[in-house]
Amino acid sequence: MHFTFSSYSPLFPWPRKLGLNQIEVKELTMKATATLELLWTPSEDKIVGSRLWDYMSWLDERHGRKFEDYEDLWRWSTSDLNTFWGSIWDYFDVRADGDPTPVLQSDAMPGADWFPNARLNYAEHIFRAARPESPALVVLSEAGDTREVSWEALRQQTAALAATLRRLGIKRGDRVASYLPNCPETVVALLACASIGAIWSSCSPEMGRTMVLDRFSQIEPKVLFAADSYTYNGKTHDRAPVVEELREGLPSVGHIIHVPGPLAAERPVRWRNVMSWGDAVSGDAELQFDRVPFSHPLWIVYSSGTTGLPKGIVHGHGGIVVTHLKTMSLQHDLHPGERLMFLASTGWIVWNLQVGALLTGASIVLYDGNPAWPDNRAIWKLLDAYGVTHFGCGAAFLTNCMKDGLRPKEFVALEKLRSISSTGSPLPVEAYRWVYDAIKSDLWLASISGGTDIASGFVSCSPVLPVHAGEIQCRELGVAAFAFNEAGEPVIDEVGELVIVKPMPSMPVFFWNDEGGRRYRESYFEQFPGRWRHGDWIRFSAAGTSQIYGRSDTTINRFGIRIGTAEIYRVVEDIAEIRDSLVVDLEYLGRESYMPLFVVLQPGLMLTDELKARIATQIRTYGSARHVPSEIFQVEDIPRTLTGKKMELPVRKLLLGTPAERVASPDSMANPASFEYFVRFAEQLNQPQRV
Repeated sequence: MHFTFSSYSPLFPWPRKLGLNQIEVKELTMKATATLELLWTPSEDKIVGSRLWDYMSWLDERHGRKFEDYEDLWRWSTSDLNTFWGSIWDYFDVRADGDPTPVLQSDAMPGADWFPNARLNYAEHIFRAARPESPALVVLSEAGDTREVSWEALRQQTAALAATLRRLGIKRGDRVASYLPNCPETVVALLACASIGAIWSSCSPEMGRTMVLDRFSQIEPKVLFAADSYTYNGKTHDRAPVVEELREGLPSVGHIIHVPGPLAAERPVRWRNVMSWGDAVSGDAELQFDRVPFSHPLWIVYSSGTTGLPKGIVHGHGGIVVTHLKTMSLQHDLHPGERLMFLASTGWIVWNLQVGALLTGASIVLYDGNPAWPDNRAIWKLLDAYGVTHFGCGAAFLTNCMKDGLRPKEFVALEKLRSISSTGSPLPVEAYRWVYDAIKSDLWLASISGGTDIASGFVSCSPVLPVHAGEIQCRELGVAAFAFNEAGEPVIDEVGELVIVKPMPSMPVFFWNDEGGRRYRESYFEQFPGRWRHGDWIRFSAAGTSQIYGRSDTTINRFGIRIGTAEIYRVVEDIAEIRDSLVVDLEYLGRESYMPLFVVLQPGLMLTDELKARIATQIRTYGSARHVPSEIFQVEDIPRTLTGKKMELPVRKLLLGTPAERVASPDSMANPASFEYFVRFAEQLNQPQRV
């Protein structure tokens, strides 16, 4: 192919193909970006060297398809799902038994049936990408421990562990659970399970007994991988007693495979039916892959509504393979031999996405610990020292570095770092500017938003597009995402519900223990039948950029980790002094994360500092340290509907600034007087000096 750069556009920096007519940028699109602050534009070399450009060239050569710009490509990818996802299969040479046609037998939502005649294995595709000249894993920790795991070592340990699991009676469809930190053993365990068709599920060791049992008790795992301890923020946390409690609370577990933590040398664990990690990965074995149906469960991850137990979301082998190949290669532009580090616990779906980067032939850099230990320069020094090319983190991490006045470019070169991905919550405009001023001017800042539900992104990044302050670059290819108003109509330059109007391969295959799919339908398809409502507020511009405005429901999205309010209530209301409680997450674009907890105490009691500390400790110990409330307030009563439900969503809307008369009617409340406190609280919260 031959290209010319004579019509290089600052809006869509896309080298035009020789022989095509010059493309006039639409007036509406120009208006949409006229007021945007341009921070970075990829060079022509970066565009032509991107994997997305290579894919485009392949489409032209193989199928004679030409596109004007990224938006044109996106429109095709969502209007012709069969051809687009078939091209992803062919371009990445997906290996499978059977026939890859039809690509999409049924496009119903829910119920889409992808590649029904194909059989494949996720772990097989991971090892297909092996590159002997570079490590598979680079392992770092806040304690200063460093090591590399070669592709051959990763293969050997995965094969040996898979053989051990088979000897323990684990077979296709059995569940295997993990209570491990971000260490190489966790990656090995996931790949070993996938190789034999067992179903993986993970919770991070920072999660307390209650939250873990709420998840794992639903899936009845037969094997539990567990660490006895871990280190965070310079402190060692003993988890051996918690693992013992998990063992007692999970009667289905026949064996525990012990991964030694920092306390392992000081005392032996006393768990029943325990096997050491060393024994589990000893010996030689051939790595075999059980090719399973496209939709066969790969893992179970968890996301929460506002009531009931966490939802057990099941993703299939095939959906994750094709989606992660597309996302990590074409959207994030990972190349073989590059290095990706994403700051993520093993209970966050970003950890799964990070492992998916291995599909591209890149190395992943695992960091275990607090990235700001012993100071906030630590992680930046590691990025520099270990040649990380792609760095991912929660938006809160970047915002905190900005507020601390940190300027990494003054103490590290970061010569190889070419992109930073930010997710978990909206990134403020000021943080966009700070990245380019304080870190590196020639840097691709990729703000992305997706979810546990799809194990990837809805709106994301493209290596061929510019970066504007506060704007997410684009919709992902194959993702028919729109902003819907209350009438169910797509809108531009208005905030609306994030809605997906066509199926995606990585949408959940089903929810675990969801007979008839009732909870699945209620979670996504109740408001707009046949269309996926994700639960985020979003605004799209005419140019295809977007901004996320936080959750539209009451699910807590604290620093990127989503849990249901019911999980907080179970822990808090177990305290004898507390009669009732209500928690809301007020994460919102441009506003610092703020999560207040309101409690009703037993008659005659007052909320003391000692009780506040005990509540925080209870949540930290039995729930999650990430979900300790910002502040705790005593109230006389919690607003409830006539049917007795806590009025979480009306209170959240009120505290975000919606007038009281628009969020609740006294006639719909069992105790309307209780709402007055929250009206006054909202007035104080939304005074100009607090915004």
